Amino acid sequence: MPMQMILEEMRALVARHAGKPVPPRLPLSVGQAFEPTPLTHGLYKPMLYFVLQGAKRVIIGGRTLEYRAGELLVASIDLPVIGQVIEASPEKPLMIVALALDPASIAALLIDMPNGGESAAEAGISISPITPGLIDPLLRIARLLDAPEDVPVMAPMLEREILYRVLQGPQGPILRQIAQSDSRLSRIRRAIDWIGQNYAESLKIDHLASLAGMSASSFHRHFKAVTAMSPLAYQKSIRLQEARRRLIMAPAEAARVAYAVGYESPSQFSREYTRLFGLPPLRDAARLLHGGGLAEA
Repeated sequence: MPMQMILEEMRALVARHAGKPVPPRLPLSVGQAFEPTPLTHGLYKPMLYFVLQGAKRVIIGGRTLEYRAGELLVASIDLPVIGQVIEASPEKPLMIVALALDPASIAALLIDMPNGGESAAEAGISISPITPGLIDPLLRIARLLDAPEDVPVMAPMLEREILYRVLQGPQGPILRQIAQSDSRLSRIRRAIDWIGQNYAESLKIDHLASLAGMSASSFHRHFKAVTAMSPLAYQKSIRLQEARRRLIMAPAEAARVAYAVGYESPSQFSREYTRLFGLPPLRDAARLLHGGGLAEA
């Protein structure tokens, strides 16, 4: 089937299922947007993001990337990002299908594939075209949205085929590093996981470098190559996004939230929060709660 016909069928599937729960055990999510959006803050999880229509812009640290219809974005680790829908309309909404990345599934597949060797440290996000070999199993797994009874048998096979096709392409080295426990990416991920679980604690580079099995200078260099930011900037972004989430639940408790996420000074917290989100904590929380900005949060 020609790629254009496949994309049309997939767009119809997304239009029917966006905003609805996906069948259990289907590692897929679908979404759409009907207009461009302002810059919004979020956290990308390890996933394959397939763009079927429209376009988005994402900013990670100092890097700005755009991904468009017919392209695949691979997010290999948890990454704080600033994102923006840049092409979407009611007639041609942005449409994205995302597949969650499971390191165990990738590792099991690598057993049956030739050894690709260790590659250089990769950026945490990268973009490439969707190939004809990849679009076919993607359509078949998306069709399971209409056939939930087939998910337990078909989804694992189709997920394996999709991962295999990605491993064969330009994004293959990134997927290999996700699965290999001693790859540079996996070692950086151990430090990232620690920051995510202990964001309120003081950051000690020597401790993080030890978790990653690297010298402090090597760790700092590889961390920035993967995340496009320093460990301290990464922690600050995680802290402030968690603070924002808490403020939505308890908007009158800015000082308490500041201490809970690791700040020793509410005034410093307010300055850094305003610098990132554009408004002081309480005004930003009020905007999100009463001004229709909850989708951004």
